Amino acid sequence: MECCRWATAGTLFPLLASLLLSSRTARSEEDRDMLWDAWGSWSECSRTCGGGASYSLRRCLSSKSCEGQNIRYRTCSNVDCPPEAGDFRAQQCSAHNDVKYQGHFYEWLPVSNDPDNPCSLKCQAKGTALVVELAPKVLDGTRCYTESLDMCISGLCQIVGCDHQLGSTVKEDNCGVCNGDGSTCRLVRGQYKSQLSANKLDDTVVAVPYGSRHVRLVLKGPDHLYLETKTLQGVKGENSLSSTGSFFVDNSSINFQKFPDKEILRISGPLTADFTVKVHYAGTADSTVQFIFYQPIIHRWRETDFFPCSASCGGGYQLTSAECFDLRSNRVVADQYCHYYPENIKPKPKLQECNLDPCPASDGYKQIMPYDLYHPLPRWESTPWTACSSSCRGGIQSRTVSCVEEDIQGHISPVEEWKCMYTPKMPVVQPCNIFDCPKWLAQEWSPCTITCGQGLKYRVVLCIDHRGMHTGGCSPKTKPHIKEECIVRTPCYKPKEKLPVEAKLPWYKQAQELEEGAVVSEEPSFIPEAWSACSVTCGVGSQVRLVKCQVLLSFSQSVADLPIDECEGPKPASQRVCYSGPCSGEAAEYNPEETDIVYGSLQDFDELYDWEYAGFTECSESCGGGIQEAVVTCLNKQTREITDETLCVTSRRPPQLLKACNPEPCPPRWEIGKWSTCSLTCGVGLQTRDVFCSHLLSRDTSETVILADELCHKPKPSLVQACNRFDCPPSWYPADWQECSQTCGGGAQKQDMLCKQRLADGSILELPETFCSSPRPVSHQACKNEGCPNEWLLSNWTQCSVSCGKGTQTRNAICRKILKTGDSVIINSSLCPPLPFSSLVRPCALSICARHNRPAQKQSPHIVAVKKVYVQTRKQKKLHFIVGGYAYLLLKTCVVLRCPVRRFRKSMITWEKDNKRLISSVHVTVAPYGYMKIHRLKPSDAGTYICTAGPAQEHFVIKLIGGNNRLITPPSGIREEEAMRKANINEALHMQEKHQNGIIFNGSKVEKRGHLTEVSSQYDELISKLLEQRAWPGENLEMWETQDSTERNASSEEDQSQEYSLPFTMVAEQKILDDIIRNLSQLPEELKDVYTKQLIVHLARDIFKSHLEYQDSIFKAQGRRINLASVAYPFHKHVSGFTSSLRTSSAEAHLSTSIELANGLQRPRRKPAILRKISAAQQLSASEVVTHLGQTVVLASGTLSVLLHCEAIGNPKPMISWAKNGVEVKYNNRILLQPDDSLQILAPVEADVGFYTCNASNALGSDSVSIAVTLAGKPLIKASRTIVVNTDLPAVTADIGSTVKTIQGANVTIICQVADPPRPLLHLEDLTTMLLVTEPGVTSVMTSPSGTRLTLNPGSSVLIGCPVGGHPTPNITWFYAGQPISIKHHILAAGQILQILNITDSYQGEFSCLAQNEAGSLMQKTSLIIQEYWWSVDKMMACSASCGNRGVQLPLLRCLLGGTEVNISLCKEKPKPMLQPIACNRRDCPSRWMVTSWSLCTQSCGGGVQTRRVTCQRLTAAGSSTPMLNDACAEVAKRPVDTQSCNRQPCMEWGASSWGQCNGPCIGLRLAVQHRKIFCQTKDGTSVSSDQCSALPRPLSTQNCWTELCGVHWRVSLWTVCTATCGNYGFQSRRVECVHVRTNKPVQELYCSWRPRPSNWQRCNITPCENMECRDTTRYCEKVKQLKLCQLTQFKSRCCGTCGKA
Repeated sequence: MECCRWATAGTLFPLLASLLLSSRTARSEEDRDMLWDAWGSWSECSRTCGGGASYSLRRCLSSKSCEGQNIRYRTCSNVDCPPEAGDFRAQQCSAHNDVKYQGHFYEWLPVSNDPDNPCSLKCQAKGTALVVELAPKVLDGTRCYTESLDMCISGLCQIVGCDHQLGSTVKEDNCGVCNGDGSTCRLVRGQYKSQLSANKLDDTVVAVPYGSRHVRLVLKGPDHLYLETKTLQGVKGENSLSSTGSFFVDNSSINFQKFPDKEILRISGPLTADFTVKVHYAGTADSTVQFIFYQPIIHRWRETDFFPCSASCGGGYQLTSAECFDLRSNRVVADQYCHYYPENIKPKPKLQECNLDPCPASDGYKQIMPYDLYHPLPRWESTPWTACSSSCRGGIQSRTVSCVEEDIQGHISPVEEWKCMYTPKMPVVQPCNIFDCPKWLAQEWSPCTITCGQGLKYRVVLCIDHRGMHTGGCSPKTKPHIKEECIVRTPCYKPKEKLPVEAKLPWYKQAQELEEGAVVSEEPSFIPEAWSACSVTCGVGSQVRLVKCQVLLSFSQSVADLPIDECEGPKPASQRVCYSGPCSGEAAEYNPEETDIVYGSLQDFDELYDWEYAGFTECSESCGGGIQEAVVTCLNKQTREITDETLCVTSRRPPQLLKACNPEPCPPRWEIGKWSTCSLTCGVGLQTRDVFCSHLLSRDTSETVILADELCHKPKPSLVQACNRFDCPPSWYPADWQECSQTCGGGAQKQDMLCKQRLADGSILELPETFCSSPRPVSHQACKNEGCPNEWLLSNWTQCSVSCGKGTQTRNAICRKILKTGDSVIINSSLCPPLPFSSLVRPCALSICARHNRPAQKQSPHIVAVKKVYVQTRKQKKLHFIVGGYAYLLLKTCVVLRCPVRRFRKSMITWEKDNKRLISSVHVTVAPYGYMKIHRLKPSDAGTYICTAGPAQEHFVIKLIGGNNRLITPPSGIREEEAMRKANINEALHMQEKHQNGIIFNGSKVEKRGHLTEVSSQYDELISKLLEQRAWPGENLEMWETQDSTERNASSEEDQSQEYSLPFTMVAEQKILDDIIRNLSQLPEELKDVYTKQLIVHLARDIFKSHLEYQDSIFKAQGRRINLASVAYPFHKHVSGFTSSLRTSSAEAHLSTSIELANGLQRPRRKPAILRKISAAQQLSASEVVTHLGQTVVLASGTLSVLLHCEAIGNPKPMISWAKNGVEVKYNNRILLQPDDSLQILAPVEADVGFYTCNASNALGSDSVSIAVTLAGKPLIKASRTIVVNTDLPAVTADIGSTVKTIQGANVTIICQVADPPRPLLHLEDLTTMLLVTEPGVTSVMTSPSGTRLTLNPGSSVLIGCPVGGHPTPNITWFYAGQPISIKHHILAAGQILQILNITDSYQGEFSCLAQNEAGSLMQKTSLIIQEYWWSVDKMMACSASCGNRGVQLPLLRCLLGGTEVNISLCKEKPKPMLQPIACNRRDCPSRWMVTSWSLCTQSCGGGVQTRRVTCQRLTAAGSSTPMLNDACAEVAKRPVDTQSCNRQPCMEWGASSWGQCNGPCIGLRLAVQHRKIFCQTKDGTSVSSDQCSALPRPLSTQNCWTELCGVHWRVSLWTVCTATCGNYGFQSRRVECVHVRTNKPVQELYCSWRPRPSNWQRCNITPCENMECRDTTRYCEKVKQLKLCQLTQFKSRCCGTCGKA
């Protein structure tokens, strides 16, 4: 019966809104689906298990097309298949086994995980490599991949989540829970280190429980892993993991990899058994095992359903609880299992109202459900408190509290505790007996027993409890004595008594009667009973008593008797004398004399045993003052032997006697403090403590002195120890601060957080981010750097000042300063460094202006294209191009491609790449201003770019150059069809290249697209050869850049390609390249290679020449000139690498080439440039030296003349003047100026030593070069005689020898430049480095002043090193045969290494290197000898036998080079000579022992025997073997043994213990499980590792057994009467119990767990009730009406009459 509730205003509006929204959505879907018929029923599932697919169809009711799909799919049969079902894809392949393929039958196996088409049925023929696609589509429901839930439907792979829903992306967490949060398992990580032991063969690494996932173990070391398993049914197993592979262990897939030094074990899981990973020791070295896995939390809280309502009507309540559930056994267990996991939080009980309908009775009576009346609620019930653990001074007592339930019959049975959790659980422990313990209370002493001399006195000692009552329980050891000696100072006149007179009778008797008896305790002790009556009625008699050994049983609070020997300590006396008063009827009047007589007889009895002192105990302290106690013994006076203390009178025991001992001070000793708290809560922390050396002076005063540690002789205890050695949970650790975002002026720096785990060994392991559960914190901070130096802020360049031809571009500059806070301020321009003019103005060149414009073209758009080919030779950040050309560029270059148009709006321009429209992205920017930009070129950017302006089109082709000067092929991401199409086009282009002689200009889109692919690669072959032939400058441009630095100014990144330098971007006209291609196509094949090289050489020369002309035109516009003198040497050094045809044999040839090149520029006006020559100083005769500037002249003793040449060029012609050390040279009859401006020094002396400078000047400027003249073996100091005047600068610099006139306070720097002439070195570091990076087999040699030699084979390569040093660094020049080197070579390491490749016979000769600096020169040389490798057979190998008929001797084959033996592999290309063996040592052999092979061993284990034959024989020269006597062989060698032991290892067998009791879990009627242990042992019973029995069949360790304990079944009683006759709340219950079949008595329910437990309650009479009369059912209806609660359903129904009237 559904109940309705009124909706409040707060809930009504959202409800209406949702209804309106849903109706609107329904209408829109209805409009869309109006043309469709209804969906049909779902088809049958494509599979019966393992996940299949089902579909549903619908028809389109319209003649038009309907929007949407006519088919829909869903997953079905999402249950696991049984193991015998097999793989679904394999079933489809095997269906083709009976169908012939190409005439043969095959057994087909599935091919899974095809990355290209996973939904095609590809199968492989078994035993062959044949793979065939047997069907284009697999059946619906087939998995796409083996390790994925994705399935194939209609030939397409559809995504399936772990919830088995199509299109779902839900994944399992690490615990295997679909869409879980990882809370149902925990990460276990650790490390095990082996501890080798002589008696230990293996050890346990870790136990991995059932259900664990993602298990990974790595063993490093010599030991081996093996597994032990135990299933939930108790079946045990082992696996030795002996080889690499994947296999199953207890239905768990194992992947094991075995390496020489480590083993890796992976199990994806979940485990189907408990795995124990063990390590078997196999070596002396330690091994470590690192392991990680996710362990399931197998005990988890589970909330129960609501209990039945406590009332059937009128309002009741019902509760829930939480129970601890074992996921492995699928049953409820005790709560403590769930408390073990801190992740488990027990849900709190929920309480709700129920059965709120009114009761039918008129007086409001409600029928109580069984839980209330017939079946009360479960309740707590407790057992009685146990006895207190202590009889006094506070103890504890406990009891058992359990939750019980009472059924209808009144039977009480225990139930789960959660059923009683609605009330607090009673305490199970409480304190008890918190009162003080009983203690002895001594009364006052009696008077002394005598009136004179020495006597005794007595007192009464009582045991008093906390209430003041006399009781037992006091310790006898602490009882005060009751007798003491006393002395009366009155002298006696009687004979000397042997003993003191005993006390008067009343006192003695009172003390005897109050003697304390022992009390029974929980420790076995002697308990004496009461004394018997005295044996006589008068006089002296005896008393006896029984002494027992007893103990108090705490659990039952009863006393038990024990054997006498169970009690320790002296046994109390069981007999004593007694006195019953005087006999013969005499009056009992007290008479001292009679007392003496009576007690005299007692004294005679006691005189036999008496107490005596017997020495002292050991001192209580070894130093610093201790105590010794006198030892009291009971002595037999006659025999002087020590006897039992019970024979002596206890009251006569002497008092305790103490004395001091060992008063001397203690020696120094270590005092140890307490450990501090641990520094870390996990991982491995440290604890510290104070340890100091102290000296105790006196124990009484506790005076201590602190001493130095050296005075304590014992080893000092440790100050530190490790603590909290267990793994920390993963957490975030901060990394180092990253570099600041700015080098100055503020900025920010970031600190990453890494997920790490501190392990128990102190190491920190970095983990993936998913291992840290908390969100990753991010940290930033401001940088603490200084403000930036003042700098110029430059604007962008303006557009070119002209639309065609050559113009200029400008930009603005602002001086600014960036503060340390990051803010920038604009400051005065004078505070910034000077800005070159070229930084603000630069030339620009657009397309050549058209001379004639045809009127017909004015109306149509036109693209101004530039038909050029560009080759980039050095890395540059940005390059600008105009469409129409080809560019071969380096990677990571930024490219700006412009499309200049006429009569067309630039914003309408469109761009395409390879016929695909280009749009702006992160990598490519398409600007609306007629240009596009590619950021940092990458391989995929190569292609044809098309600019379209209306009907006009123009293309630009970009190709990329790799690091090895080879063109990069396009990336491989193109589809197969497109790649095949492009390959066919490229092949056709290759065939047509010979016939191309034109270039395509602006045309229509249709025409252009037909030709673009053809022309995109037409220059590739030519450019590739150009890149192969020439040696581009690359990165080594230091010399060029240094010499040209005075002529160049810094520019922006976009304009670096226009600076005057080596041609970083070579430019050629397309027409020139077209002519070369056409000429080559017309040549015969045999001449094509030769002419190709020549054309490449001319092309390189023309490119460089045109580049110079272009640079010169720019410099003219800036008012500068090219320094041609500085062009000559770098062009020779770098550009000469294009081809050997550009090189000449001398420096003058290079110079003339440079000058001719300059003359081709129409000889403009130039400032002077002095030509630097690199040749060495020429010794024309023994006394005359001629040299050029830039060299060093070393004066010897016989030098008579020195001629210094100085050649300069310029327009107008420059004037020459000379200076020495900064002072103008004074010419005289010894120092002459020659007509060619050379300086000649006749008869030089030491005064002529110095730096001579040649100055060349004209109207445009000046140039100067110095030359050093020095004495042999002496350093040269560069001095000057100039006068330096400084009037305003704060600092001035001058050479030594100058005169400085400056203002006060200025800083003066004096330079003393010393020249060190070149000198030979023993080692060249660069040569060693080169040998490491070059190919193997490259030979090296070092030059020396005396010369070295090296023999080489033709075709090999050599590195020649010139090891020299000096200051300044010498300039090195290489010569071959005394002439500047002209053969093909490479200069490396700044001239110190000469590389020659593919050496031929013409390279034989002397190579020399000349090292020169300002202080002198040095010549070193080496000679190369070119010889072939050849085989030599001039020696013989040793004979193969010393005797017999088989001795042969072969010639020794050696590979020689110049008479030196080299590696034999170097002669492998030479034909080997024929080698004929020569017989040798053909003579009879001496007698020797001959043996046969060993026979098989007689035993496979446990020790066997092998035998062989031993005979004495002699081998003759004819090859026959003659038997000899054993004596003949015995003279030569000892006779070999013919018998040996074998297979001595012990025999192994499986041993088994006897079967255990049949008391395992019940698995059926009268059936249980019994176990036994299986172990591997030798035949003699010694246990060994189980691995040694792995080859033998293992016996069973479990079996079923018959037991009467399992003869049980569930017994149910009849159902109780239903609590209601109608409605929804009827309830009835019954009793369910497990009983024994034979005795019919209840037993524990676990014995019946092998069968499902019947339910013990159920609903009943679930039928609607008839309409009731509207009347009140409670007396509170008037209150309901007053409070206006009638609108609420529960009150309206119970107060129907009252609320109806209202």
